[in-house]
Amino acid sequence: MKSMRQKQNDGKFFQNTKRGEIQELKEELHSSDRAKQKDAVKKVIANMTVGKDVSALFADVVNCIQTDNMELKKLVYLYVINYAKAQPELAILAINTFRKDATDPNPLVRSLAVRTMGCIRLDQVTEYLLEPLRRCCQDQDPYVRKTSAICIPKVYDINPELVEDQGFLDILRDLVSDANPMVVANAVAGLAEISATMGKDLLNLGERGAISKLLAALNECNEWGQVFILDALARYKPTGPGDAESITERVTARLSHANPAVVLTAIKVILLCMEHIDNTEVLRMLAKKLNPPLVTLLSSEPEVQYASLRNIKLIVQKRSGLLASDVKMFFCKYNDPIYVKLEKVDLMCMLVSEKNFDQVLLELKEYAAGVDVEFIRKSIRCVGRVAVKLERACERAINVLLELIETKINYVVQECCIVVKDIFRKYPSRYEQVLSALCENMEELDEPEAKASMIWILGEYAGRIDNADELLESFLENFHDEPSTVQMQLLTGVVKLFLQRPSSTQDLVSKVLKCATEESMNPDIRDRGYIYWRLLSTNPEATKHVVLGDKPSIRDDSQNLDRSLLDYLVSDLSLMSSVYHKQPEEFVTRIATAQVAKDEKDPQDEDYDEEDRKERRREVQEEMERGPAPPTNGSGGGGMDLLDLDGDSPTSPPVAAVQKVVALPPTQPGQGGRQGFGVMSAMVRQGGEVKLLMTFSNSSPGPLSGFAIQVNKNPFGLAPREQLVCPEIAPGGTAEVSVGMTPGQLLSGAAPSLPLFLQVAIKNSLDIFYLNVPFDLTAVLLENGALSREAFTPIWQKVGEAGQKVSMVALPQPMDAEIVKSQLALDNTHFVAQRNAEDGSTALYTSAQTTNNCTILLEVTVNRSSNQAKVVIRTETPVLVPLYEAIVNKRLGGR
Repeated sequence: MKSMRQKQNDGKFFQNTKRGEIQELKEELHSSDRAKQKDAVKKVIANMTVGKDVSALFADVVNCIQTDNMELKKLVYLYVINYAKAQPELAILAINTFRKDATDPNPLVRSLAVRTMGCIRLDQVTEYLLEPLRRCCQDQDPYVRKTSAICIPKVYDINPELVEDQGFLDILRDLVSDANPMVVANAVAGLAEISATMGKDLLNLGERGAISKLLAALNECNEWGQVFILDALARYKPTGPGDAESITERVTARLSHANPAVVLTAIKVILLCMEHIDNTEVLRMLAKKLNPPLVTLLSSEPEVQYASLRNIKLIVQKRSGLLASDVKMFFCKYNDPIYVKLEKVDLMCMLVSEKNFDQVLLELKEYAAGVDVEFIRKSIRCVGRVAVKLERACERAINVLLELIETKINYVVQECCIVVKDIFRKYPSRYEQVLSALCENMEELDEPEAKASMIWILGEYAGRIDNADELLESFLENFHDEPSTVQMQLLTGVVKLFLQRPSSTQDLVSKVLKCATEESMNPDIRDRGYIYWRLLSTNPEATKHVVLGDKPSIRDDSQNLDRSLLDYLVSDLSLMSSVYHKQPEEFVTRIATAQVAKDEKDPQDEDYDEEDRKERRREVQEEMERGPAPPTNGSGGGGMDLLDLDGDSPTSPPVAAVQKVVALPPTQPGQGGRQGFGVMSAMVRQGGEVKLLMTFSNSSPGPLSGFAIQVNKNPFGLAPREQLVCPEIAPGGTAEVSVGMTPGQLLSGAAPSLPLFLQVAIKNSLDIFYLNVPFDLTAVLLENGALSREAFTPIWQKVGEAGQKVSMVALPQPMDAEIVKSQLALDNTHFVAQRNAEDGSTALYTSAQTTNNCTILLEVTVNRSSNQAKVVIRTETPVLVPLYEAIVNKRLGGR
């Protein structure tokens, strides 16, 4: 009880620190009073926990490691782990204490020493760790062996070659056969981690008796040990149906476990084993056993529910019969978070059948009458998915949509319009009673997708809608202000109308073709306009077959994954990839190990490294035999410069980072007036795509989560390619975020501004924040935008001298043609031709192309005897001239 009260009072150590406390702590750490010394270490740990730098006390804290008090020893070890990388020389001073503790009679002390040395990620410490680690792997106490097993992959991460040379991989394999189940679980986890790094399977589960040993340990180890073993079993390929059935019999008991991770991993093993079972009765029984645990997962916390629902999506696609009769379990509760509701609605559509579609549609109708706009839109879309999936449900779905249209709520009507278009594509010339309701509510349409859907309906059913020409003409009034998707549908819709009513719509079709071919800047719209013009002028009857012909039927595969990807994700159930529905390579950046570079080394370097390592091990062995070095005066650091955190070893120069600018200062309030969220950003071109790189900072008192991003319409149509993924940011913390941008999606139709910037809105748990992200034209210049000489000349002549911009650029030093060529190539400016003049000057002709297909031509004239270059820019898009001129001046060293 006294110890519990003492722990409850430890919160006092986290109170605000005062000036001069470092010196005061230094004195307390050297106190002869053990209680006072322990309190001082607690204060140091508290300061370290809240982010204050207390590395100056390293030597003083390490002096406290020589104690029999377990609590104090744990605190010192925790401090050493945290600061050893910053103070490697001082960390080595504590090695002898670690070595001594590794032979302590108390198994807790032995395991603590080995674990701490493994957590200190320093190559110097690794040399000292080998012998204590080898000894602890054969320790009599299973707790010490368990800790040693998980320490080996940590050492491998620091020095792979050393672990292989010293035989620790064989030791780890031997521990898989240990009598203690927790040692087995940790050994399996360690081998799995090293296997992932090496790209090679080290478990060798095909060996005789290996599977039976893992299954025997499965029932006795703790929940996380079971997860490790089940993951290993999932990688095993059964030798036949009998082998697969025996594994499922032993694993099915894990389906009733309280830990969702164990349940999902057990389901993964069973699903993979079912692939090797031929007996239909056994398969039916296994499927029946999988239903209850999957349903039980939905009674967990919302976060667990979300992860489970994402996994259930994969399971249902893999085994469509599962959960077919349990669709009610996925009906949304009033207090479910929005992210859970969205996943449940998707699963309802996946499980809907002719037996339950009435219940599902009634439920979706209730959701569409809610208050959350995103959820309402999703529910209406799902009504359409049910109709497309089941023909018998279509009549009922149309009635639901008609009732929703009658509400005349803007976003409800627009979603219904989009859904009805899909139903008409699936079932043409049916359910036309909905046409009049849509035409009566056309004034509610203001979103591009809804407008495009309505225009498609008007064009497709122009013969049945009396005033279709008037309705389409109302859209045509603002043709150039509409997004490209609406313009494209409007062009096709008017042509469809003309083919059905040629006598009364001649002027309308001429007007839209003129807008498309002569006034539009979008090449896709121009091309389609020319195609229609040519078809209509040469063979109208053939045009009818092309434009009004039968369309292929659609089906709902919006939630279906590619078969190969689905098989991969099923084998990764309960892992992050099964939640993201992506392969790990798409969202995980692995750190290259020394093993990767091993094959690239020169043989002489390998010989030198091996000799160097042997010499180093001899020195370590001699040093350990000599015992600890005599203490030095002062704080124990000797004459070392404590600011020299990396020692004297030379380091390679760091790769230049992308220079970010402040786009949102933390003091700028959001939409709701709240402050504390800051953004530094840069828009760059990396790997052939545009990327928005941002650093988020949190200076608010609480953590930030729930991030989302929206981008305003812009001249290049840049839009986020994926959702914004950002971990929770603690107060005072930062996070790095990268968002891929797809061009041509959100086109504003406006000319680019000088300077260029992107209007971005970022939503998080604090507020909604608006910011402008500046960027250079280089971000939208294509790598494959080079022109041939034949394509270059007509554009150059068409623009002519009247449309060119001439300027002189001051060079830092005279440049020849090759230097200029290489400099411009860095910004995706591509060489086309070169002309040498009699006065010794050289004219380079280059081209560049933006993501929205605008071509920029450049002539640069340089002379080796002059530090000036003549720059001539020609383009059919004059607004790009100052933007391109700025990057040419910057690249060639001008202003």
